[in-house]
Parts: sequence; structure tokens; C-alpha cells
Amino acid sequence: MANGKKRLNFNKQSLLLRNKKTWGFLKGLAVYILIAIASLMFFYQISGNPTSVGDEVPISQIINQIKEGKIEKVTLEGDKISAQLKNNAQKLISRKEEGESIYKILESSGVDPKSVTIEVKDLSMQQAWAGILSAVLPILLLVGLMFLFFRQAREAGQGVFSFAQSRARLFTKDQPQTKFADVAGADEAKKELEEIVDFLKSPQKYKEIGARIPKGVLLVGPPGCGKTLLSKALAGEANVPFFSIAGSEFMEMLVGVGAARVRDMFAQAKKNAPAIIFIDEIESIGRMRGFGITGGHDEREQTLNQILVEMDGFTPNDHVMVLGATNRPDLLDPALIRPGRFDRRVVLAMPDLEERKAIIKLHMIGKPFAEEVDIEKLARRTVGFSGADLANMLNEAAILAAREGKKIIDSHDLEEAATKVKLGPQRKRMQTETDRKLAAYHEAGHAIVGHFLPHVDPVHRITIVSRGMSGGHTMFPPTEDRSNETRSRLLEQITTALGGRAAEELIFKDISTGAANDLEVATSISRDMVTEYGMSSLGPINIKPRPMFGLWARLSEEGGEVSQTMQSRIDAEIKKIIDSSYKQAQALLLKNKSDLDQVAKALLEKETLESEEFEKIVGKKKRLH
Repeated sequence: MANGKKRLNFNKQSLLLRNKKTWGFLKGLAVYILIAIASLMFFYQISGNPTSVGDEVPISQIINQIKEGKIEKVTLEGDKISAQLKNNAQKLISRKEEGESIYKILESSGVDPKSVTIEVKDLSMQQAWAGILSAVLPILLLVGLMFLFFRQAREAGQGVFSFAQSRARLFTKDQPQTKFADVAGADEAKKELEEIVDFLKSPQKYKEIGARIPKGVLLVGPPGCGKTLLSKALAGEANVPFFSIAGSEFMEMLVGVGAARVRDMFAQAKKNAPAIIFIDEIESIGRMRGFGITGGHDEREQTLNQILVEMDGFTPNDHVMVLGATNRPDLLDPALIRPGRFDRRVVLAMPDLEERKAIIKLHMIGKPFAEEVDIEKLARRTVGFSGADLANMLNEAAILAAREGKKIIDSHDLEEAATKVKLGPQRKRMQTETDRKLAAYHEAGHAIVGHFLPHVDPVHRITIVSRGMSGGHTMFPPTEDRSNETRSRLLEQITTALGGRAAEELIFKDISTGAANDLEVATSISRDMVTEYGMSSLGPINIKPRPMFGLWARLSEEGGEVSQTMQSRIDAEIKKIIDSSYKQAQALLLKNKSDLDQVAKALLEKETLESEEFEKIVGKKKRLH
């Protein structure tokens, strides 16, 4: 509650500060507008308030009126002539040529100037001031407005002169914090980071024994595994200033801005030392140098060079630790990840069974679940899910239960949410009976082939309900966490992927486009077996082409590591594996055609079959132990 009040007061103060700045800017702008209006009015008055051309009369008319004795007085203001009629308030207005004398005009017209009163007003001073104001006033107004706008932009931190300032956000101990207790799973990673916290809290005991505090820690792992969450927990536990910035925030359209922001960020961190700098998605600025289109002199590489110098250059940097996060460590420059810059690499992998159980329990807090929900079963069901996937799954289950008016979340909601996270939401689309029958036999083909292959995981669900881009799917979720794959298992995965195409050809004597993704999966596995894993007749050799970066890599000789002869042998091996697996799938379906028909018929009736319903038709799966 105290933290909530602090945040509320902080928000109020920020709002008041913003209102004061806005009001000050508007007030200054209003003053300048009033000055401009007053100056224009003054200029209008001293310029003689000219009458429009439509109210003026020819000067000859005034001369005739003077000859007839009807004019009492003539007033001359610059080039404007005002003639006052006798016994009449009316005035006649006219103009003379610039530089002409009113006396000469009257004399040349045969009028005695003494016959009328002539008053000449001296406007030289007013005209001089008008000239000065007309030249100076626009400049003063422009300078004043520019000053106001620049001051407002500078106060907002977005002025022209703030390009070189760091965009890192500073988090202090007074702000809401995440602790290691808020992070489930990733126990090894948390232990590594707990040592970092101890370094920062008690540096003296390490210095006494000669240990050097690590200058950098690199968090590596696939998306959704908790890299950013762990960095927040480190900030909350370390109790030191924490600067957070994304790698893309260093780059700008101006040359040299990235390097300047790096210098400014480290300068701020050193002033607040001991401190932590967290750079998220560090690969956006830390990519390997020398592969850019400009040959190594682009803005990104200059920014990287500045980071290298700041982390481990001539200037000592013992009290600022850099924390980086990336899911592409293979792209990082070797100079960035060497010891002395990033001394530690903390690897976060997909959570195992126990870690998934811990993550599920953490995200179940605050949500009502039915007693039938089995966390152990749910954790085994979600092999391959990241921490973000699990959090999203539980949130989707809660949304689904609320949408259906339930008060608690049951197993059906969780199953639907898990499927939605991996495959997308259901799509209701019009299907002809031919399409439904084709989809039913296609999915039944996958299920039958996978069921009778000993190394494939049991069928979990079969459905012909569309999700995402697929017209149906057959799920074989792993029953256990695996770190390696065998050749037998990979071959059976290829055979299972080709089961749908084989079933179409067996039943309809034709094939459809529905197997496009299956063929892509089968070909990808086959290519990896040949080129990367050495699981073909070519022998135990890795001939997978190296990844290429940028224009220079495409033009280098590394792009042609595999000869044409070897490439032909690779293609032949891939085709050999695909053909052999396809024949095996055809043989299994032909042998178990009655089961295939029954499963397809059940799918047409129910649209979805769970594992228990499927095994009632084909029997229990026989697996090797």
C-alpha cells in the first residue's frame, strides 16, 4: 500500500510538472502574440490609417472645389490630401504623386495657394519608426518563437541538442521491483545472477582474495525463456541504480549519435556507481563487424566500437556492470563476448518438467482452478513450451472460462488454451463434404502411421477443425524432455509427416495441396540428417553451408563451400530418405486400412478425437522401452 501511495504521489507530481511546463509555454506564447498584435496596431496607426482606394476622389475634384471657394482647409499628411468642406463635416480624400509639392500643384492649376488654409503634418519620424519596426519586428517575433519552442523541447528531453544524450531509463530502489522469488524455474541462471548480486553488495570480500568483479554478463536463450524477467529481478535484488535500454535505441539518422549515446550512458552509470547497464536485444548493435554493406564503417559498427572501449579500454571501469540479453549469440562480434567484456554467459533453455510445474504454479496464483486440474499432467502436456507460452496459456484459459460464464477454470479450458497458443484460434469456414472427407483421411493418415511406429509419441488429439493456416491437425506432444534425437526417431517423424499425403493417394487415387507443410517439415528434417547430423551414406561429415551475413559474405568464397558434385549427392540422399519413408507410410496404411476408415469416419462425425477415443478404435500403442 505504501508503494502504491508513492507511485500515486509520483504520478501526481509528474502530472503537475507537465501541466506547469505546458502552462508556462502557452503563457509565453500568448505574450509574444499580444506583443505582435500591439506592434501591428501601432504600425497601422503611424502609417496614417490609409483609406481604401474606393473612398478617394481625384485630386482635380479638390482643385475645382478650391476654385469655387467651397474648401475651408487642406491638410497634407505625406502623400495624402484631406480637404475639409465649408459648413460641412465631410472630408474629401485624395493623393498626390510622391515628391510633388502641393503648392506647385495648385499654382500649375491656376489656384492661388493663399486662397485656402494649408496645413502640412511632419510624418518623417513616424515613417522612420515604421520602417525600423517593419524590418526588426518579424525577426524579433521569429527569434522569440524559436526560443520558446527550443526551451519546451529541451525540457521534454527531445530537443535538437539532446540527440547525443543516452535514452537509457534509470530504475532506482524506490520504484516497484521484481525479485528472484517472482521468477519460477531457471534455477541455474538465478544462482549465477545471485553471485552477481553478492559481488555488488559485498565487493570487498572478493577484492581481499584477489577476485575481480565480472564486467559483463550475457543472457542467452530462445525467446520467452525469461531473459528480460531475470534482468528485472537482478535490478530488484542488487539494490543499485539500474539503467535499461534496447539495442535499437542507440541508432539514429545522424552520424555519430550512437557512439555519443554510449559515452553518455556510461558516464551517467559511473556517476551512480556501482550500477548496472542492461542492453536488451544486444545483437542489434553487437553484430560481427566487417559484414556491412559499407565495408565496416557504418554507424552501427562505430557504436559497437564505443561499447568495446567503454567496457574494457584504457579507462578503468570496475564499478559498472553490463548485462546483455540476446537470442542470437552466433551473430555477436568475438571482441564483444570475450572475457574482460562479457565474462559470464548465462544460458536459459526451454524449461524442463519441474521448471514447468513451478512456472504453472506461479501463474496460477490469483486464478480459481477446478480440483480436477492436475499440474503434473499439465506440465507433461506442455513439453516445448517456454515460460512466456505457459503464462499466455493460463491467461487464455482464464479468458475462455470468463467468456463462457464460468467461475472456475477447468481442464477443458486449459487444453483449448494450450492448443490455441501453439496453433492459433479456431477458424469457422465453409467446407464442402469432399473437403471434410479429404481432411479427415489426411489427419487419420498421420495418426495411423504415427501410432504404429514405435519411436513416435502417442497421439494426443486429432481434429479437422481449422486453426491458423491449417485445415486440421494431429498432435503428437512429447511425453518427456529430450536433449537428443536418434536416427530411428527422425526417420519415423518423416514417415509420420508423409502419412497424410499417403492416405490421400490410397483412398482418393489423387493428391491435394494440403500436404505442403508436411512436405516442408519432412524435407527439412531429411536435409539436416544429411548435411548436419551425418546420418546418411555420405558418412559422419558436416557439410551444412555456413550462415552468411550481409553483402560481403554473399560475395565471398565461403558461399561456395559445397561443390556441385557434393550438392548432387546431398540432393540424392535427401530424395532417398523421403522416398523410403513415403513407401513405409504407404505400407502401414495399406496394412491398417480398416483402422484408417474407422478413424476418418469418427472424425467426420465428431470433428475432434482425443487420445482415449482414438485408442478405442486402433488399440493401445506399443512402444519400445
